[in-house]
Amino acid sequence: MSKLLIVGTVAFDAIETPFGKTDKILGGAGTYIGLSASQFNVDSAVVSIVGDDFPQKYLDILTKNNINIDGIEVVPGGKTFFWSGRYHNDLNSRDTLDTQLNVLADFNPVVPNGYKDAEIVMLGNLHPLVQLSVLEQLESPKLAILDTMNFWMDNALEDLMKVIAKVDVITINDEEARQLSGEYSLAKAAKKIATMGPKYVVIKKGEHGALLFHEEQVFFAPALPLEEVFDPTGAGDTFAGGFAGYLAKSGDISFENMKNAIIYGSNLASFCVEKFGTERMEELSGQEVDSRLEEFKKLTQFEIALT
Repeated sequence: MSKLLIVGTVAFDAIETPFGKTDKILGGAGTYIGLSASQFNVDSAVVSIVGDDFPQKYLDILTKNNINIDGIEVVPGGKTFFWSGRYHNDLNSRDTLDTQLNVLADFNPVVPNGYKDAEIVMLGNLHPLVQLSVLEQLESPKLAILDTMNFWMDNALEDLMKVIAKVDVITINDEEARQLSGEYSLAKAAKKIATMGPKYVVIKKGEHGALLFHEEQVFFAPALPLEEVFDPTGAGDTFAGGFAGYLAKSGDISFENMKNAIIYGSNLASFCVEKFGTERMEELSGQEVDSRLEEFKKLTQFEIALT
């Protein structure tokens, strides 16, 4: 089993979907990644920053799930990062209503000494310079995974390219892959992104599954058709956490094993969207995860009779 270091926001979200709305609730990429990876009982730590307005009960949720929080800095008198958004009826598009960086604006991440030797690092969506700073504090990770978004492509492309050059895996959605590569075909986009540094390119397609590219090899994992989707917030981070958590648990970072990691990531993301915020991930049992994995199996196994 490998140590897993997670870097990402631990934050407040306020969410509005066609099914209802929330007040400020627990959110943030680091939170979703950590809760998802905790399904594999790996030795993980989150590096992040919050203000002293962040309730102890939220930090307790992380520690209760065996996530080390020594790397979460609490700023006295500071306010925690806050994001508010409203999803459209299709739940694929959303409007950001409010973003308050607060303490995140001056975040200088400090990796706890016990995790500088982490074999796997999951760089959640943050400013590329923060991600770079974390990589520079690590001894020699076996696998560095990067999640990013179009905001950084628009506003910090030069810094982002420096991080992309140093990672092994990048996970982005289809729209972002097209923007980063300038290619419409996802196969061409993945090839072009691979020339920027990463050996593996994961392209997330939301309710349409995910693609894994490595050299000439391609693997596609479907998403489970769900009867109810309440809140897609954090689904991509939950996917990334499942992917990284499974690889940390197995200690095997081959392409063949990454296929399994993609399925585990998709499986966990399918739970995340069933309730608002982190609620579903907090109460998720291993039995539920295993039973849904069986459903994934049925979705993807078939015999073809050659005529």
